[in-house]
Amino acid sequence: MELSELVKRIKNLEIQGAEAVARESIKFLLDMEKSGTSRDDILRAAETLRTARPTEPFLRNCIKVGLKRGFLPVLEQISSSKEEIARYGSRKIKDGYIVYTHCHSSTVVRILEEAKRLGKEFEVRVTETRPLYQGRKTAKELSELDIPVTLFVDSGVGLALQGADMMMIGSDAITSEGKVVNKIGSRTFAYIAKSLGIPVYICTNSWKFDPETIFGFEEPIEERSPEEVWDNPPNGVTVRNPAFEMIEPELIEAIITEIGVYRPDVMMEVIKERYPEIFE
Repeated sequence: MELSELVKRIKNLEIQGAEAVARESIKFLLDMEKSGTSRDDILRAAETLRTARPTEPFLRNCIKVGLKRGFLPVLEQISSSKEEIARYGSRKIKDGYIVYTHCHSSTVVRILEEAKRLGKEFEVRVTETRPLYQGRKTAKELSELDIPVTLFVDSGVGLALQGADMMMIGSDAITSEGKVVNKIGSRTFAYIAKSLGIPVYICTNSWKFDPETIFGFEEPIEERSPEEVWDNPPNGVTVRNPAFEMIEPELIEAIITEIGVYRPDVMMEVIKERYPEIFE
C-alpha cells in the first residue's frame, strides 16, 4: 500500500479507532524500515502519518517511541496492552449487568468478549453514533460474539441508560488534567449517566495520554466534512460536524488501562512513572 492510500483510508475512517490507526501506521513504517528505506524517508512518512488525524496522541506517541526504540516493540505493546485492559475491565462486569456504550471501541468490545469468556451473563446497549453510525459496528461485532445487544438511536440515550449498571467507552486522548476526548456525544451521555448514578469507565491504552497538554496545549477537536451530515443543505444553513468532545474528569469513575484502574486526576503521574519515554 502506498503512503497516500493509507492516509486516505485513515482520513475516510476506513481504518477506524485510534489503536487501529496506530497499528496500521506503525506496520507501514516497520515495512519501510525492513525494506531498507532511508531514515530521512521514514521520518517524512512518519510526519505525514502523524498529522493524518489531529486528535490522535496515541498515534503520535507510538511514532515517537517507535523512532527511538524500534517499531516492532510498539506493535507488541499495542497487542499486549489490549489484553491487559480486557483483564482489568472484565472484572468490573457482573452477572446480570446492563452495560451501555457509545460509538465503536475495539478495546470495549474486547472487554465484553473477555467477560463472556469468563461465563458472565450480561447485555449491552449501544447508541448508533451519527452521522457515520460506528455504533452499528459495535452492535454487529457483539452479535457475532453472541452477546445480547440492543442498538438505540442517539437521541434515545436516556432510554438506553435507564436501568444500566455502567457506561463503558473508549478514548482518543487523555489530558494532563484528567480530561478525556472521545466521540461526539460521549460528554452529553456521561452527564446523563452521572445524573442517574451510573458509573462511567473509560477503557483505553495509557499511551493515549498527550504530554503536550502539560504545557497548555489544547487537544484539537476534529471537524469533519458537513457533507457527511447533509450533502445538500438549503442556502443559509450552516452544518457543524465535530467528531469528538471533551469529558470532564468529575464525570468519570475511573480510567481502565493496561497498567491498572485509576482515577483521572492521578493518571498523568502513573503514566509518567511507567512510560517516561513518551514525555521525552
